[in-house]
Amino acid sequence: MNRVIIFANGDLPNLEKARALLRPDDFILCADGGTRHALALNLTPNLIIGDMDSIDSAERKTLEERNIPIELFPRDKDETDLELALNKAVEMDSNEIVIVAALGGRMDQTLANIALLSNPQFVTRNVYLDNGIEQLQFCRTQAEVRGRSGDIVSLIPWGNPVHGIQTQNLKWKLDHETLHPEKSRGISNEMTSDTASIKIESGLLLIIHRRQ
Repeated sequence: MNRVIIFANGDLPNLEKARALLRPDDFILCADGGTRHALALNLTPNLIIGDMDSIDSAERKTLEERNIPIELFPRDKDETDLELALNKAVEMDSNEIVIVAALGGRMDQTLANIALLSNPQFVTRNVYLDNGIEQLQFCRTQAEVRGRSGDIVSLIPWGNPVHGIQTQNLKWKLDHETLHPEKSRGISNEMTSDTASIKIESGLLLIIHRRQ
């Protein structure tokens, strides 16, 4: 299965930086209001999923004209539209899922969007949030961050302490150390190369990479 790009309904601060994330063979999946971002990038979504409460009449007309398939769900449901889109991407057996425009706007939605990535079903998949400026991913054993020297990388323990952290190519190196969720030690490290690596022994570590 090709890589799946999911457009959520959060903020997209820079269209051109978001465009740089795309590949010609990506499967474009929009979570309801995320359709606006895909259309703004002149993309034709492969599928729209959700309750359609965040799509205006002009966007709906465009979808109808292009005959874009829609999986419609009721407004009263237990999952957000983004969770439904993620479930669909997993059902499609995609090993790489990029969620675009999942940050900003309502804080509750932003936190819920980040929390979705902590689902154990993603242990064997490469799933991350990216808006072209910031990329978020969870590290369960090891992870790699690709960018440029000087980029900011923050390491945030998710819920519980993370033990045995080892880093390479970060300015302030961690060598089998522990980070605690109630302390801010892992914030604002810096890449010293185009690639940085992180390994952990236990816990769940949120990695936030901000491109300079």
